[in-house]
Amino acid sequence: MRNSIGKLYRIANRKSRVIIGLMSGTSLDGLDIALCRVSGNGRETQVELLEFATFPYEPVFGRRVREVFARPDGELEKICLLHPWIAAEHAQMILQALQNWNVSPETVDLIASHGQTVYHAPRSFHDVPGYPDATLQLGDGDHLACATGIITISDFRQKHIAAGGEGAPLAPYGDYLLFSDPGMSRLLLNMGGISNFTFLPAGKGFDAVFSTDAGPGNTLMDAYVQKYFDIPYDADAGIAMQGQLHEELLQNLMSHPFFEWPFPKTTGPELFNLDYLAKAMNTTSGGDCIPHGDVMHTLAHFTVRAILRSLEECLSSDTPVRGYVSGGGASNPLVMALLKEALPTLEFTNTSTLGLNPDAKEAVLFALLANEMVSGEHHFQGKKGYPWVSMGKISFPD
Repeated sequence: MRNSIGKLYRIANRKSRVIIGLMSGTSLDGLDIALCRVSGNGRETQVELLEFATFPYEPVFGRRVREVFARPDGELEKICLLHPWIAAEHAQMILQALQNWNVSPETVDLIASHGQTVYHAPRSFHDVPGYPDATLQLGDGDHLACATGIITISDFRQKHIAAGGEGAPLAPYGDYLLFSDPGMSRLLLNMGGISNFTFLPAGKGFDAVFSTDAGPGNTLMDAYVQKYFDIPYDADAGIAMQGQLHEELLQNLMSHPFFEWPFPKTTGPELFNLDYLAKAMNTTSGGDCIPHGDVMHTLAHFTVRAILRSLEECLSSDTPVRGYVSGGGASNPLVMALLKEALPTLEFTNTSTLGLNPDAKEAVLFALLANEMVSGEHHFQGKKGYPWVSMGKISFPD
């Protein structure tokens, strides 16, 4: 144990660290693995993306996780078994990635593992008296560390909740360290399963950062085509482009109190799922006869309308802002066209123009959280909902 602590101490005091960032999102499509060299900490942080790969999940992975995913009545035994099993699956993918890149595990200082979210329960959603905000990610850090031989930092979201946040979104911490600019306000919009964004006012400190979940990203569109077309997602919005907006359905989708809750707020597939869509369709005139293309087209509008509702909190007509998108929604031509139509003065590009592969962004941000956890010396002033604390639990391989 003392040898492991000594090794961690030496890692913390290096000028740079080689860190693997992992991200597995609610889409359950695969594991993002980012091999990063991170120098410094705090506002002096610099990151170089050395390698990146996404390892698609085999069907058995998605099937097993969906047995408990976003279900309030998930079976305890399955959850217990999945915790080490997911870690073992991820460890195999890490070792395979390192082999593909001709990188020895001994040269990697840390793994930063987000794990696999199976349930997210802020108080605003669960509404159970006497219970706090809560979230659960599976993929045990000890199993990852032992299987790879690499010190692992995991379970980041628990500290965020313990310090007064809701466990999400965590992106604003890395967004602030990497992308804040003294002369230009920036909007970092991530459209994964759930849409969230970080607004970085020009020249301001972390206490001026605004970040929140906005609503569904791809989760409803993906779930719909998986059920009715047996495909993982609507590539190039092919199905959605054939349909048209159903305004009454959109209004019913936007009627949930979530959109009136105070900021910052978080959500997930626990709320925005096919049951939610079915209820909205049941209250829509002729809802059981809406063509699939129209449903998908309307869901794309729903994603954008939810984002616009949240953006009203931080954008004004006289504020010059540049927008940067990431996540699967950035590759949806209908979603992007609707965004640009609604916000014609806000120039949208993806984060590659800032020097970071948009597909790797979320995994890189967890590498940054691990770097701050072991080496951060700078303390920034946060505000309610955005505690600046070191996040993650340490697992030694021996």
